[in-house]
This record gives sequence, C-alpha cells and structure tokens, in this order.
Amino acid sequence: MAERQRTPRPSGSERRARLDTPTEVKRRPLVKRPRFDADDFGVFAEQFARFMGTASFLLWMTLVVGVWIVWNLLAPQSWRFDSYPYIFLTLILSLQASYAAPLILLAQNRQEQRDKVVAEQDRQANARAHADMEFLAREVASLRMAVGEVATRDFVRSELRSLLAEIEDSRASAAEAPSDSEEDGTAT
Repeated sequence: MAERQRTPRPSGSERRARLDTPTEVKRRPLVKRPRFDADDFGVFAEQFARFMGTASFLLWMTLVVGVWIVWNLLAPQSWRFDSYPYIFLTLILSLQASYAAPLILLAQNRQEQRDKVVAEQDRQANARAHADMEFLAREVASLRMAVGEVATRDFVRSELRSLLAEIEDSRASAAEAPSDSEEDGTAT
C-alpha cells in the first residue's frame, strides 16, 4: 500500500493572509433583545384594529374625552389636571393615534397576505375545475361520436321490419310459384 501524503493545513495567520477574505468575528450582544412571536403580535394588532373599528370604541372614546373635558371644566381648581387648551388630552390622543396607525397597517398587511393566499387557492381551484370541464367535454364528444356509430333502437326496428317484409315477400312468391314436384307430375 502506498502511503498517503497529507498536505499541512494552514495555520490561522496563514489563512488570513489573503486580504480579500473577511475575518470571522463573533460578537456577543451586550444586552439580549427580547424575543416575541410575530404571529402573536399580528393577532393582537388585528384584534386591536377590529376593536378600533367598532361603534363601542367610538362611544367609549367619546365618553372618556367628554368626562375629561367636563372634569377639567367643573371640578375645583385644585382637582383639575388639564386646563382649557387640554394639552395633556391632545398628547394622550396623539399617543393613541401614533400607536393605532402602525397596528392598523400591520393588520391590513396580514389581511392582504391572507387574501393573496386565498386568491392563489381560488386560482388553483379554478384551473382544476377548468381542466375537469375540458376533460368532461372531450369525453362527451367521444361518447357522441361512439353513439353515432352504434345502431339505435329505431334503426334496428326499421331494419327488422324491412327484413320481415322481404321474408313475407319471398314466402308469398314461393306460394305463388308452382313447386318442383308439381311440375314433375304434369310432365308424366
């Protein structure tokens, strides 16, 4: 047996000798980022968007804003927390809108993806139905051609009637013509 010669592997410094090869650097993050399930967050966004589109949300929002304004108008001065321009109310409503808009967009994007999947499934079902219809149309056409070649009941009846008429004609002509035995008897 011939001995195999091994080529020595280059050491770390020799491997990095090429300048066009990036170095491998593994960095550990200083702070671990929280992990969340995108589907769970998407479901939350859809539920939130659905709730914001209901009449009950509008009624509750109107009730809260109304109570806020009435409280800050009629409560004693020491109990008021947001005076007339209602800057804090404006801030709260802006904050609510700044969170609601992306959540609604996320819900719309998820709905769009679902619609694409449903549309693709519908397209595939339509293609299968179209192929089935074409197959059935070809089968019906071939059956029509085969039935055209098969004798129908009316055709068979008419043929039998014509054969029966021919048989009756041949019997009638045989009865009218003298038989061979009678001809032999007259000749004697």
